[in-house]
Amino acid sequence: MDNMVDHVDEENVNQVVDPGKGVPSNEDATPGFELPLLLFAGFRTLIERLHAELARQGHPDLRPAHGFALQAIAASPYGATASDIGRRLGVSKQAAGKTVDRLLALGYAARADDPADARRKLVRLTPHGIDALSRSAAVFDELRADWAARLGPDRVRDLEAALRAVVPAETTFRLDATSWLGGV
Repeated sequence: MDNMVDHVDEENVNQVVDPGKGVPSNEDATPGFELPLLLFAGFRTLIERLHAELARQGHPDLRPAHGFALQAIAASPYGATASDIGRRLGVSKQAAGKTVDRLLALGYAARADDPADARRKLVRLTPHGIDALSRSAAVFDELRADWAARLGPDRVRDLEAALRAVVPAETTFRLDATSWLGGV
């Protein structure tokens, strides 16, 4: 579309100008604040769709904070203490303990004696917790496939590669998002 421009620099005065030909465009001038909002909205969209599908598949009480805690528990093959879980999530032992209590009540985790230290209790995933993590992985694969169908597989791979390039490697798979966002 052509636009009228009035520049006093003696060029383009009262002329019809085709955008992109001689006059700089502001198309790339997206406000900086949109990037984190769009990234967060994408994350939230994926998580909300995940939990809707998990609810449909028999996990209606599972919440995002629970998923992070389940991952933190699963990170240790022998189980984890509340302190371990708190460290992995970036929250206090007490906050981790509350989340563990909820996971215990929902049947996603169970407490067991630590064979190496009788004073410690380990938290382990139950078959119900393992099922939730397994289903989560499958649903995330489906959600990624949906994005690939909508955007094209190359664009999704490019997006992932671009994010890997700007996200420090040591923070790529951190589980402490709930603490950073004020949860757990």
